[in-house]
Amino acid sequence: MIDLYYWTTPNGHKITVFLEEAGLDYRIVPVNIGTGAQFEPSFLAIAPNNRIPALVDHAPADGGAPVSLFESGAILIYLAEKAGRFLPADLRGRVEVLQWLMWQMGGLGPMAGQNHHFSQYAPEKLPYAIDRYVKETSRLYAVLNKRLADRSFMAGEYSIADMASYPWVVPYERQGQRLDDFPHLQRWFEAIRARPAVVRAYARAEVVNPKPGLTDEDKKVLFGQSAATVRG
Repeated sequence: MIDLYYWTTPNGHKITVFLEEAGLDYRIVPVNIGTGAQFEPSFLAIAPNNRIPALVDHAPADGGAPVSLFESGAILIYLAEKAGRFLPADLRGRVEVLQWLMWQMGGLGPMAGQNHHFSQYAPEKLPYAIDRYVKETSRLYAVLNKRLADRSFMAGEYSIADMASYPWVVPYERQGQRLDDFPHLQRWFEAIRARPAVVRAYARAEVVNPKPGLTDEDKKVLFGQSAATVRG
């Protein structure tokens, strides 16, 4: 059994998509990041960066004590190796997947996240910041669109790179993007959205958090963190 510490964010969706695709047995442990559940000592013991998702595998491949992980990219690699799926075993195929996974982790996710923050949540609308991150998001969409011009998925075959990137494209309208401007990306997006495992994963999200959105109190919890938060 796998315990997935989860909330309904793009990084959380990455892992439910994988678990549904691989058919692994798992249990969702909701961590409501708007109410500060990510600061509970029991969660911090697994995820010291106080971010979801996190995971505990109670049946690791070595037969030893449970394995805990935080950081969605590390979790995807671990699960792919556990399941023997969605990450090629050969050197060149593995490199293709991992570099595009890191592209999402270091580029698409952080830049789209800042896009969301300044365009949707910041108390003061700063035109420079909004323009900066909307443009950078569009650049990253263009990189992905170009990559997909001659292949069905980011590394050829469907992989953890696609699972990591797709949830960050789902809110494209909030990011100031039009999929019509990126036809290869749009074709990829529609193909993933139609996958039964993806449909199931997003249905789980609706059960966990039937009323997504942030209150003013949620924003104080999420956007008011500093070193004092960690020390406290």
